[in-house]
Amino acid sequence: MSETTAAPSPFPVAPSPVAPSQGAAPAPGTGRRGRLARRLPVVGGLAAGGVLLLAGPAFAHVSVQPGQAEQGGYATINFKVPNERDNASTVKLEVTLPTDHPLSSAMPQPVPGWKVDVTKSKLDKPLETHGKKLTEAVSKITWTSDGSKIEPGQFQQFPVSVGQLPKADKMVFKALQTYDNDEVVRWIEPTKEGGPEPENPAPVLELTPASGDGHGSGTADAKNTGGDAGDAQQAAADGSDTTARVLGGAGIVVGIIGVAFGVLAGRRRGA
Repeated sequence: MSETTAAPSPFPVAPSPVAPSQGAAPAPGTGRRGRLARRLPVVGGLAAGGVLLLAGPAFAHVSVQPGQAEQGGYATINFKVPNERDNASTVKLEVTLPTDHPLSSAMPQPVPGWKVDVTKSKLDKPLETHGKKLTEAVSKITWTSDGSKIEPGQFQQFPVSVGQLPKADKMVFKALQTYDNDEVVRWIEPTKEGGPEPENPAPVLELTPASGDGHGSGTADAKNTGGDAGDAQQAAADGSDTTARVLGGAGIVVGIIGVAFGVLAGRRRGA
C-alpha cells in the first residue's frame, strides 16, 4: 500500500493575525512622553498669560509716588501717569483732592510742556492752620498739554507739594486721564481692604503716624526742606517699578520659550 503525499498549494498562506501583547510599543504620540508633549504648549500658554496678568497692574495705573507719607506733615508727591494705549497719547490729567480732608496747601510744580490750573472751593467748615482760618482750599488740579504729550510706551510725573496732611489712614485722589483721541479713563474706583483691585483704582496716599518732629519723615516741610530724602524715596519707588517691569518681562520670555519648546516637541513626536 503506497503512501500519498499532498501536493503543496500554489498560493502562499497569509499568516494569522496576532493580537498585540501588553508589552507592545505604543503608537507614536500615545505614550506618556507624547501626552506630555501635547500638554506643554497649553502649560506654556497659561504661564505666559499668568505673567501678563501679574505684571500688568504693576505699572499700568495712575498712582501716587511715594505712596506713603506721615500724618501732620508736608510732602512732595508725584502723580505718575503711564500711557496705556498703543495708538493715542495722553494730553490731560485732572486730579480731584478729597473734600473730607481738605489741605491747607497744595502747590503744583511746573512741568515743561504742560499748563496747570488750580481750582479752589469754599469749605463747609473753616480750616484752622498756623493760627489762621481758611475758608477755601484746593479741590482740583488740572494739567493740560501745552506742547508735550505722554506718548505710547512713556510716562510722566506731575509733582505737588501738599500739607498739612490729615490724621487719617489714607487720602484718595480721583483722577481723569484724557487721550488725544478724546478717550477718558476714570481712575476713581475705591480699593476695598482685602478685596481684589478694581479695574480703574483711584490713586491712594497711605498716611502713617508722625515720627515726632512735626514735619514728617522723608518729606518736604512748609519751608521746602527735606528734598534729598524725598528724592531718595522717589528713586526707591521708581526702582521698585523698574524691578516689576524686569520681572514681568522675564516671566513673559520664559512663557514664550515654554510655548515654543512644547510646539517643537509635539511636532517631533508626531513625525
